[in-house]
Amino acid sequence: MSSSSYSVSESQTFTLTHAKHMAAKVAADLMRLQRLYGKPSTQWISDYEEEVTAFLKAGYLDTVTYGFKRDGKWIEPTLKYTASELSSGGVDDTPGRIRPNADITGASFYSYMTYNDAWRNASQTERDAVKSQVPVSRGQANEPEVNGYLTSDNAYSSGGHTLNRSTVRSY
Repeated sequence: MSSSSYSVSESQTFTLTHAKHMAAKVAADLMRLQRLYGKPSTQWISDYEEEVTAFLKAGYLDTVTYGFKRDGKWIEPTLKYTASELSSGGVDDTPGRIRPNADITGASFYSYMTYNDAWRNASQTERDAVKSQVPVSRGQANEPEVNGYLTSDNAYSSGGHTLNRSTVRSY
């Protein structure tokens, strides 16, 4: 009797379709924020979805945060997404599960994006090409601190990449 063994190597190309799948889940979360808290506007949700799609597809996204800021600090409800590659598999959760009834009195809606090493290593021409694809124009600012703590609660995956979502919680 003979036996044999084999291995399978899986290689995935991250496509625009994968990026759109993940960005649509972010947009669904933002629609939930809008329903519960009145912000962001439908136009901004569409713009943010385009931005996340472009930066995911280009491989430049590190983190992006959407939520409410009071006294210069993120408060509940705020959502932070961290992009990464997967070694295999991955969880693709259903969007939502945003807690209602947080106190946003005196707070304003805000968004903040950070970029990864690939962005820093890209040429200005490559960066400009991605920026030209999105309707969101970002300036320079320091990343706000968190008033409370971040808890990991969802992950959106496709094409070997993932967006891990963390939510700000109050103490």
